Amino acid sequence: MSELRRLEEHRCFGGVQGVYEHDSRSTDCAMRFSVFAPEAARQGPVPVVYFLSGLTCTWENFTTKAGAQRVAAEHGLMLVVCDTSPRGVALPGEDDSYDFGSGAGFYVDATEAPWSRHYKMYSYVTDELPALVAEHFPADPTRQGIFGHSMGGHGALVIALRNPERYHSVSAFAPIVAPCAVPWGQKALAGYLGTDPAAWEQWDASLLCAVTDFRRPILIDQGLGDPFLAEQLRPELFERAAAARGIPVTVRRHEGYDHSYYFIATFVADHLQHHARALGR
Repeated sequence: MSELRRLEEHRCFGGVQGVYEHDSRSTDCAMRFSVFAPEAARQGPVPVVYFLSGLTCTWENFTTKAGAQRVAAEHGLMLVVCDTSPRGVALPGEDDSYDFGSGAGFYVDATEAPWSRHYKMYSYVTDELPALVAEHFPADPTRQGIFGHSMGGHGALVIALRNPERYHSVSAFAPIVAPCAVPWGQKALAGYLGTDPAAWEQWDASLLCAVTDFRRPILIDQGLGDPFLAEQLRPELFERAAAARGIPVTVRRHEGYDHSYYFIATFVADHLQHHARALGR
């Protein structure tokens, strides 16, 4: 059994909100994540939904700011929130900027040194973390969904599109849908994967639409007051790519809403309902 260190646990809406740490083989460092186990989990395994956070965040932002536990408890959903990068690995330059390195793993498996030793967030999220959750918590791995915000929205879309047999629901708040075409993505992908744009394409949700077998409904919420909308997010690129392949996508645009957790908290209930429907709750 994999060792799991409990850092804190709290009763919450009839369930348990916990924070845990383990030594990750994917990232070769200690990783922390949070789990909300609803009261329904006392009766047996429940569907599990993973949330991927955005730049500069950890597991804590969504866990403490989104107000998701109440709705997850109502629907009998387990929520798992992981970190956004390896921590404390002392790579040169990892703390130099907010959009690369610490807090900015972009949910890819890096191939460029020195990042390739630790920055394996795709493998961590898709393989190691689900196995750990299934081992230690009453989660049903056959009913698994994923969602995220900004960089995490990019990660959620890419992971679902690349693994349609494993993820039965996906949604995103203000996602980076075309990292190959925007500054945030170009900086991160070049740093982690090298300067050949061909190596980036498997990490771009808009480009993956052309090759994926994923055909389940996708929900995206986007604030029209988001300062990153025009330059970094560009949801219209994903809309067009998905429509060309018949992938059902609903992009809801909201006047006045920005990129913050106030925006996420406003619409998180809709996202959890979206996942609950797809996962049979």
